[in-house]
Amino acid sequence: MWRVARSAASSLRQSRRRMSTEIPGPCIVHKRGADILHDPWYNKDTGFPLTERDRLGLRGLLPPRVISFEQQYDRFMDSYRSLERNTQGQPDNFVSLAKWRILNRLHDRNETLYYRVLIDNIKNFAPTIYTPTVGLVCQNYSGLFRRPRGMYFSAKDKGEMMSMIYNWPAQQVDMIVLTDGSRILGLGDLGVQGIGIPIGKLDMYVAAAGINPQKILPVMLDVGTNNEKLLADRLYLGLRQHRLEGDEYLAIVDEFMEAVHARWPKAIVQFEDFQMKWAFETLERYRKRFCMFNDDVQGTAGVALAGLLGSVRAQGRPLTDFANQKIIVVGAGSAGLGVLNMALRAVSRMAGPDANPQFFLLDKDGLITKERACIDPAAAPFAKSQGETKELGLCEGSSLLEVIRKVKPHVLLGLSGVGGVFSEEILQAMKSSDSIKPAIFAMSNPTSNAECTAEEAFKHAGENIVFASGSPFDNVDLGNGKTGHVNQANNMYLFPGIGLGSLLCGARIITDNMLQAAAECLASYITDEEIQMGILYPSIDSIRDITAEVGAAVVRAAVAEHVADGRGMVGPKDLKYMSEEQIIKYVKDNMWFPVYSPLVHKKCEIYA
Repeated sequence: MWRVARSAASSLRQSRRRMSTEIPGPCIVHKRGADILHDPWYNKDTGFPLTERDRLGLRGLLPPRVISFEQQYDRFMDSYRSLERNTQGQPDNFVSLAKWRILNRLHDRNETLYYRVLIDNIKNFAPTIYTPTVGLVCQNYSGLFRRPRGMYFSAKDKGEMMSMIYNWPAQQVDMIVLTDGSRILGLGDLGVQGIGIPIGKLDMYVAAAGINPQKILPVMLDVGTNNEKLLADRLYLGLRQHRLEGDEYLAIVDEFMEAVHARWPKAIVQFEDFQMKWAFETLERYRKRFCMFNDDVQGTAGVALAGLLGSVRAQGRPLTDFANQKIIVVGAGSAGLGVLNMALRAVSRMAGPDANPQFFLLDKDGLITKERACIDPAAAPFAKSQGETKELGLCEGSSLLEVIRKVKPHVLLGLSGVGGVFSEEILQAMKSSDSIKPAIFAMSNPTSNAECTAEEAFKHAGENIVFASGSPFDNVDLGNGKTGHVNQANNMYLFPGIGLGSLLCGARIITDNMLQAAAECLASYITDEEIQMGILYPSIDSIRDITAEVGAAVVRAAVAEHVADGRGMVGPKDLKYMSEEQIIKYVKDNMWFPVYSPLVHKKCEIYA
């Protein structure tokens, strides 16, 4: 049964007020004076009380007036709004980078204030620190670079990673996001500049999941780049060599994973923006040995599945009818294949292992069938047989338009990375869908790579569609008081909960059932009334409540599969006997929230 969603935004505000009034415990620091001011984790800017200035050697290093945390918050927001006013009418890229810079400067100076600003304004700031602006930042990262953040392991470091990992100053790391920069969003190979993706993802982990920012680690695995433009760029900061391939490549990733596991055996590792061949290869190579997942393959699949289940509800059909949905997926990369694999498992659970789902997979060469020569092994399970295509009047390589006209799909889902591939003619063809509410998912990022815009979808496919996109679009005014709702099918709804839940239950590995539970939890979050309005995903404003529930679902699934070892004083038996409400509370109670802690200086003792 679909539960009635609570007023998440209201409960979140109450939670913030409660957390703000709590007095945090003291934080031990081994620094004094200017060293504290130059450390963004400990720095409070003008917020240090006079007593703290005295004991930390700060008196005289700051203006005399003490400014409260709330006053600092308001001052920053005033500066941000001023920037918005002053950049009106400027090109979009200029404005996006200006917003990123002002947030990045705060991040470099005062992490506590930065994350409070981010949490309280997540809907407005997520597009700046995450999708879509993060793609623009990665494209320009060498020129934007000011201060290192995260770690860089390169092909030149082979044999040294086990010692290098101890260069990271934090004693404990809970969450690592790793990329090799080979397929950044839909922008392709950006080499070392792809570090912006792990940084942005981990900011979302802090904001959405309450992962302690002292325990996160963004990592770039630089094995070279095949982007000739970058290799010729005098400002490029990565290795000036072509990418390693084959066993040489895998040896680098192997060494890194062993080094991480040796120092932080309980850390969760999220693989991000690896090109398709390495995304699947590394996922299968490590998923049974380490607690890791690939967000492009599994996170995207989970968010898409939640939306697909919602689109079944929008048709007024029972969820079991998902097994009968005709779904066209455009894009046979890691994301597209990840969606189909998770959808196939969902169909098998509903209709049994002998179910024959009506999935149609297309790439740049058209419909993929078993007649195709040199078919990718990962795509082979979804290739249509000659009998299936003949019955529909289709063949190997049939165009998207032809497939839509013959299949009359319930869902058209794009993960192609090709902007505008859902043309006016394609969208108009969706009017012949067998669904009373056809679903159109234009999920490629960044915005310029979206298969179509929201306005184009409602204009050409009709007002009675359900629309979702990977990048943010404004709702569409349909006239006569009607609104075309835009759903952002973004991974931020799931990966924070997957990571947090896996961490808090001490999962040894992340299983398919844990991921399935996360997706189904997200799908259940929306009320029937919202579904009928065309809303498939909740507001980003409620992201912490969403993450808590998704995380709790992951914990329950891990316990049921006996892959949870527990964490700290909470063992697997404790988790097993917790009620659903108790697990949600356990997850929420372990979310970090940004407040200034009293700082107490203690000399660092060095033992011989």
